[in-house]
Amino acid sequence: MSGRPALDDVESLGTFLKSRRDRVTPAEIGLRTYGAARRVPGLRREELAQLAGVSAGYYTRLEQGQVGTASEQVLNALARVLRLDEVERVHLHNLARQPPNPGLSEPCHETPNPRVLTLLEALDEATPAIVLGRRGDVLAWNRTGHALIAEHIDFNAPQESARRPSVPRMFFLDPLTRDLYRNWDELARVHVAYLRLTAGRFPTDARLAELIGELTMRSDDFAMMWAAGEVADCTVGTMHLQHPTVGAASVTYQVWLQPDSPDHRLEVYTPNDPSSADALRILTHQGRADSAPDPDSAAARQD
Repeated sequence: MSGRPALDDVESLGTFLKSRRDRVTPAEIGLRTYGAARRVPGLRREELAQLAGVSAGYYTRLEQGQVGTASEQVLNALARVLRLDEVERVHLHNLARQPPNPGLSEPCHETPNPRVLTLLEALDEATPAIVLGRRGDVLAWNRTGHALIAEHIDFNAPQESARRPSVPRMFFLDPLTRDLYRNWDELARVHVAYLRLTAGRFPTDARLAELIGELTMRSDDFAMMWAAGEVADCTVGTMHLQHPTVGAASVTYQVWLQPDSPDHRLEVYTPNDPSSADALRILTHQGRADSAPDPDSAAARQD
């Protein structure tokens, strides 16, 4: 990549407001247009301002980034008219809190909290699990979690920050990962929508901006999904797999957040049917065999 993307290339409050304004038609909110021709796909600025109880001039300046801040009351009124869901409301408030021209800075090194690692260890190999950082980097995983989603990658890679697998990069830039998921398109959209939510929470994270810029340039699919402007949390869902070792399997992923490290997520996978449970048992046995000490090597050391 030739350089870091600017913050506005990721998203601004004005960009988000305009994208949501374009999605709301006058008919959806009971606004009569009397058959007049319209030059915008959704609401006009003046219409949104009137419905939200603010002046048209103020809203225009807000959308153009010329207002320093907006009150919670104004943001909630805009969210109501734009029919935002709870995650979109959170994203709207995150964007509104961004200081003007904050710039990008190098984030702190991510280290998984010891309590999260203790919980990961307590799950044993019978339950596939991974620990993800704020940008979707794998900070840790157990052997079954590794075998389930990335058996072609070195198990020890998360231990070195420079080698940590990036789930978003794997999804969009790694053909083996793409082939793993039968519902790749659905899951990929969730990843992109969650990255947008994360970008609103951490607007100055240079590595996050670099990741979004890299994926936009290297993946047409990512660029298309990012341009769609979706924003969503990533807490639970279904993964339909075509695994290279155990074949077809369907699992539910559940994300657990830790109060001590809210930026990090423990993602746990459970089977959706008996055949998928059998597949996970095979991966569990494989993981335990891989982690067991080599008796020949032990004997050689004793000699």
